[in-house]
Amino acid sequence: MARLETKLPNEASAQIKSAARRLFAEKGVDGVTVREIAAAAGQRNHGAVGYHFGSKEELVRALIRDGAIVIDERRNAWLDAAEAKGGPSSVREVADILVRAATGLAPDGETEDSYIRFITMLGMSHREMFLDALEGRWNSGYQRGLAHLRHLMPDMDTALQNQRLIFMGATVSAVLSMREAALNDTQKPHPMWQTGDTVSHFIDCLTAMLEAKP
Repeated sequence: MARLETKLPNEASAQIKSAARRLFAEKGVDGVTVREIAAAAGQRNHGAVGYHFGSKEELVRALIRDGAIVIDERRNAWLDAAEAKGGPSSVREVADILVRAATGLAPDGETEDSYIRFITMLGMSHREMFLDALEGRWNSGYQRGLAHLRHLMPDMDTALQNQRLIFMGATVSAVLSMREAALNDTQKPHPMWQTGDTVSHFIDCLTAMLEAKP
């Protein structure tokens, strides 16, 4: 009978998560098998995913929670700091918090991973699973940010505000997904995404979209 790799369970599961996140980002959840995940993670036993996570769906849910918790904790901490100073005082300040919290998600906290691409793909095909995995807990920072934006945006009716905020969410997902893909492409690195100024410029554009007069 085949054996699992002789690695500490947490090391093996971390490698499975990393491989699965990358594959799901590239092919979507439905386009990847547990065999492919195990092979990409260096696991000789094709049952490694089931052994560590129970099922492919539970692995997906674990990946959703991992990134969502990091992003949510950052957003809440940064909003707490802004509120302690009497802010946030501008649409741009809130947009900056919402965007930057979703960058630098690799384990080292500095480089990029594939989490945003993964959840962007997932949101188009399995939105209910994504929302259910959040357990109503790991999106509070985003909701706080939206509340501040509604207060800070120029006078416009609620329906129009909601449209702008939906446009913002879709734009952030799309642009940060592009950025992740470009920064992870070691064969053809895109010079535009190599500079930190690009993210600042994106936040400027996002702010202009939110503040544009109807």
